[in-house]
Amino acid sequence: MDDQSAPARVPIYPRSVKGSFRRFKNIILIIAYVVYYGLPWLPWTRSVGPDRAVLFDIVGRKFYFFDLVVQPQQIFWLAGLLMIAALLLFFVTGVAGRVFCGYFCFQTLWSDLFFKIEHWVQGERPARIRLARQAWNAEKVRKIGLTWLLWFLVAFWTAITFTLYWGDAGDLIARFFSGSAPSAMYITVVVLTFTTFTMAGLAREQVCTHMCPYSRFQAAMFDKDTKLVAYDQKRGEGIKGRAKMRKGQKTADERHAAGVGDCIDCGYCVQVCPTGIDIRDGLQISCIHCGLCIDACNNIMDSLDWPRGLIRYSSETEDEGGKVRILSLKSIGYAISIIVVTAVLVWSISHKAELETALTQTRQPLYVVLSDGSILNSYEIKLANQTTEEHAYSISMRGLDNATLDTGGFDTVILKPLKTLRLMVKVKQADAGAPKNKVEDFEFIVLDQDSGKEATVIPARFYAP
Repeated sequence: MDDQSAPARVPIYPRSVKGSFRRFKNIILIIAYVVYYGLPWLPWTRSVGPDRAVLFDIVGRKFYFFDLVVQPQQIFWLAGLLMIAALLLFFVTGVAGRVFCGYFCFQTLWSDLFFKIEHWVQGERPARIRLARQAWNAEKVRKIGLTWLLWFLVAFWTAITFTLYWGDAGDLIARFFSGSAPSAMYITVVVLTFTTFTMAGLAREQVCTHMCPYSRFQAAMFDKDTKLVAYDQKRGEGIKGRAKMRKGQKTADERHAAGVGDCIDCGYCVQVCPTGIDIRDGLQISCIHCGLCIDACNNIMDSLDWPRGLIRYSSETEDEGGKVRILSLKSIGYAISIIVVTAVLVWSISHKAELETALTQTRQPLYVVLSDGSILNSYEIKLANQTTEEHAYSISMRGLDNATLDTGGFDTVILKPLKTLRLMVKVKQADAGAPKNKVEDFEFIVLDQDSGKEATVIPARFYAP
């Protein structure tokens, strides 16, 4: 059997292009970079806690997001956010294809920035190809070296910015460069610098083509109404296929008479593609639906004074002359799910309790019979202040006859903002009123001393012999 090696990778050097899709991508790039690089430095005034708008305090076990403070017991909110993100991705993919990959994916955003740096240093596509093919000399060393240096600086700042979300940005930066930062910060910066440089600068389209799992199952979310970047083969090929501009085939009428299509085979759509595909070959797994090929083709059509749309966002239904149903059963299902999950999450956040409690009963022993015949049960009450203000609480009980509550001498508990306190309390019931061979339910009452109202009621059980 003959040994067949895998085909070598063909380097891709995307050409710059102007158009509405390129402008939209630039807007998304600017917004994404401003948000990512700027949030760790954004100040925010709080009555308690750090003065940063966004901070993930692992040591203090709190996530600060503007006025919202998330504590461990509210981590289920993260599950809600992930559900919304997944449903939104499915909804958008079902309606407009792989646009997330084309505009919002981290790989796309950073690869696009690296492409811009490469273009700025090395020139337009022909110059970059020529530079790559020429022998190593001073010019090639200078341009490739400067490109890689700028890539490294972007990758390094991307990595160090990620670590700034986990502490005070100014303090972490100072400690990092003075050598006194936590070892985890240095490890994270090294790993993320390497991966960002490699994925965005070297691997580039290989990530979208071979590494990304989303490209493998995206087609399962497509249907006949899904809008995809598509080439109008009937118009572009005609009867005899596409043909370059030549004598006797320079006007639309001449080309139609000759049986060739409107595609002049300029290759501009291929040259601008960040993954290097030819959209004229049909839907492909590497297509990220960024729309740059549409801009390229429209520019050519405009220069020839021919109608736009040879490459466009289209669906199978439109190609067959039908009308697209954006509100299909599948889309409606995704939309309803997004609304429901979002409403539940918003309600949960807006109705967050000011005081959260938890009760644990001592199980070893479950009860104690004292010398006077009375029964003693022990409990641990956990109080978590969810507000940014100090509160004073008192604990009492009701629903248990002939019983007294021992709080260890703490008549009033002062709970600091965003702090948790555990109290050991005991409930003793006299022998005359002790239940026989049964469990009796009662309640602990937590009273807010500031307002004089019940902060919460904790159901409990009293066990007897």
